[in-house]
Amino acid sequence: MFGFILFIAVIGFSLSDRKELTMPEKFLGDSVGFAQSLFYKPAGIIAGFFEDIRNLRTIHEENEQLKLLAAAYARDKINYNFIEQENKRFKEELDFTERQEQLYNYKYRIAQVVAVNNDTSNRTMVINLGSKNGIKKNMAVTTVDGLIGLVSEVRPFTSTVMPITELDEKSPNSNLIAATILGKLDSFGIISSYNQETDRLMMTKIDEKDKMIVDDVVITSGLGNVYPRGLVIGTVENKQVGDFGLTYTASVKLAAKFDHLTEVFVVEVQDIEDAAE
Repeated sequence: MFGFILFIAVIGFSLSDRKELTMPEKFLGDSVGFAQSLFYKPAGIIAGFFEDIRNLRTIHEENEQLKLLAAAYARDKINYNFIEQENKRFKEELDFTERQEQLYNYKYRIAQVVAVNNDTSNRTMVINLGSKNGIKKNMAVTTVDGLIGLVSEVRPFTSTVMPITELDEKSPNSNLIAATILGKLDSFGIISSYNQETDRLMMTKIDEKDKMIVDDVVITSGLGNVYPRGLVIGTVENKQVGDFGLTYTASVKLAAKFDHLTEVFVVEVQDIEDAAE
């Protein structure tokens, strides 16, 4: 009976309208809160530790994916730049051949440079066209920029090109270049040698009355039936009195760039070839 009465009293007391808790309630609440904090903090730390491990694993996987994407992007960028440069070069070469074919009745056969011999006594280059492709000895070889040289040896599938940087008037194997000035048909000279120290061609036999001046564009004249007319050689850099003061000589800056040659053109003169056949 006493317990029942006490139970009823406690219920009534708890349901009554109170402004604050009693001291036992406060003590009991604080004790429970303190005990919960003792268990909650370590549990939170352990849960956070495992959560950090999961996050690190996720970050690692994302980093690996980003590395793969970065590598793929770099590879695609290189391929894009290569294709862009190649397309630009092909467009320039196409424009060059179309322009030249309108000026002269020449056929340009594009060839790849497959080997370069840098031997000081025999500098040559090898192209991937030969007699099976209609290539013949002494055909001129040029680039978009300017004259490169002559075909010196022909095999069925490859040919050797002797560059104009090997010109030497003292050598019986050198085909000297009869040259003129673009737009000045009365100018004439002979490209007779190349100076390796100055990287310039030497033009000789220039008449003292010749109106050639600095920065004039030097082209092949077509005389001699070796180099066809109209191929750009370079530009006049300076002009001086030659031997005995009877003629002038000129230093010619090369138009063609011989470093990293990839494609060249073998020039086939249609009229000469057809007549020979």
